[in-house]
Amino acid sequence: MKRRDLLKSITAAGFAVFLDRQAFAASESFPVSLSEEEWEKKLSPDAYNVLRRHATEMPFTSSLNDEYREGVFKCAGCNSDLFMSSAKFNSHTGWPSFFQPVTSKAIGTTTDRKLLIERVEVHCATCGGHLGHVFEDGPDPTGLRYCINGVALTFKPNKA
Repeated sequence: MKRRDLLKSITAAGFAVFLDRQAFAASESFPVSLSEEEWEKKLSPDAYNVLRRHATEMPFTSSLNDEYREGVFKCAGCNSDLFMSSAKFNSHTGWPSFFQPVTSKAIGTTTDRKLLIERVEVHCATCGGHLGHVFEDGPDPTGLRYCINGVALTFKPNKA
């Protein structure tokens, strides 16, 4: 394949992903809904890029990757409970990983094709914020690995 043809294919795929993301945002309504300007003011630049623009943080950059106290991991966008610390495990991938959400209604999923391979994207069911992806290579009891951007989360420890 010629370099020009490859660049055209990548550009077309990127544009299709952009349209898919716009359709996702427009087609879904969530209990917490802000304008993009409001999200940008509310969130840090990194959190905004991940939660609202579907970016991915660099691996091993989140302090939450090493957080193992008892407590709950919450959405950085809307403060909804997403994952309990008891469901967290070290996947050695560089991102906080969990084998199940706090409830099945805490998250939603969509098909993500932006890397030209099909993956399952995970988003907050309350605000629609992009959290990460789920893979079928996790531990028992679910066999799932919710690979979540740390910047999309906050942590609230249990009181002692």
